Amino acid sequence: MAKMWAGVTDGKTEKVADEFNSSIKVDSKMYSQDVKGSIAHAMMLGHKNIISKAEAETLIVNLQAILEDIENGSLKIDYTEEDIHMFIERVLTERVGEVGKKLHTARSRNDQVALDFRMYLRDGVETLIKKLVLLITVITDKAEEYKDVIMPGYTHLQRAQPITFGHHLLSYAMMFLRDRERLTENLKRINVSPIGSCALAGTTYETDREYEAEQLGFNSICLNSIDGVSDRDFAVEFASNVAIIMMHLSRFCEEIILWSSWEFKFIKLSDSFTTGSSIMPQKKNPDMAELIRGKTGRVYGNLMGILTVLKGLPLAYNKDMQEDKEGIFDSLETVNACLNVFTPMLKEMQAIKENMKKKAQEGFINATDLADYLVKKGMPFRSAYKISGQIVAECIKKGTILENVKIEDYKKFSPLFDDDVYEQISLETCVNKRISQGGTSVASVEHQIDYVKGQIK
Repeated sequence: MAKMWAGVTDGKTEKVADEFNSSIKVDSKMYSQDVKGSIAHAMMLGHKNIISKAEAETLIVNLQAILEDIENGSLKIDYTEEDIHMFIERVLTERVGEVGKKLHTARSRNDQVALDFRMYLRDGVETLIKKLVLLITVITDKAEEYKDVIMPGYTHLQRAQPITFGHHLLSYAMMFLRDRERLTENLKRINVSPIGSCALAGTTYETDREYEAEQLGFNSICLNSIDGVSDRDFAVEFASNVAIIMMHLSRFCEEIILWSSWEFKFIKLSDSFTTGSSIMPQKKNPDMAELIRGKTGRVYGNLMGILTVLKGLPLAYNKDMQEDKEGIFDSLETVNACLNVFTPMLKEMQAIKENMKKKAQEGFINATDLADYLVKKGMPFRSAYKISGQIVAECIKKGTILENVKIEDYKKFSPLFDDDVYEQISLETCVNKRISQGGTSVASVEHQIDYVKGQIK
């Protein structure tokens, strides 16, 4: 098949070179954006009388028909073509003849590719933002349900202080709010039109780049034509943002995996989002969470991939940049797939409240509050810290918890102890005393819930 770019060369290349050079298996995902971009370009050419109004209308009508035919399956994409842009232009030319060859006036594949890529990512980011909002909503609903359920909070994976499960869940809501904010900022930099930059130097035709950008919903245009065709910062930023989302999902999944184990038994996952073993009938495996944790690695790899592709490239366009899409598309598809399964999995997850509280009691995580009790009675903190540690050691030796130590035994360590100690070291008191902004008290958790709901409105 003769190449549409045949000119100074005869356009004849070896089959192995054609296959190596082709990008259509990847960029065919952008067929809709390519057609819509071409329609806007035809509109601009007619608007500026670079081609006649009748020619522009012929191009627009037939491009719309091509899009409809691809979408209804009557037109199959030819994967022997070099790329989706050449395929659509070839089909158009076959349908309308010589006027089809006028579509590419005042543009290059360089700015056309950049345009399609930005449009595709723009659509993807808008969808991703909606999915994040849905996830944040589910987290907030769960936090409200479990705002007063006591569990151990951890540092170093060791029981540290009592918190509420709602408080713990909301920490992830805050992370995903930041993810949404990053994507929203990223969208501003994606939504800049490169079309009209042409190969790298602009064009001799009197085009109207703002008009064409407006037809496609862009907020502005690239102000330097070299930057217009060679900029992929927006894709790197997207890859980074998605990697951070996956990191947050992976951390959440790691905790879900731990919590659902027999060693913790803090939560129960729905059967709909777990699997069994081929030989061990008692198993209920958190495979969805494990897969999300595993898929995080490939998204990290895609970020490093795009950074490495761009690392040593001189301006402007280089064929290396054909490698910009596969990893980005994979990251977008991966994070979408992960959110599609994670959100309903979380929605159906149930807390085992009694186990959470029992583990909180067994962990002596109210020992700090015991020390604070003595401090408030006038004892220096270091002395109170030492006595509290000695009492914990005695409890461990006797197999009991602080709440069950008799008052006479407390008084053996210090005469400052009185019956009011039990109220002060109850886990409910320990939690609700933490009234500082952002803390774990029920009142604070309710304020955090209100904040998150306000943000996602």
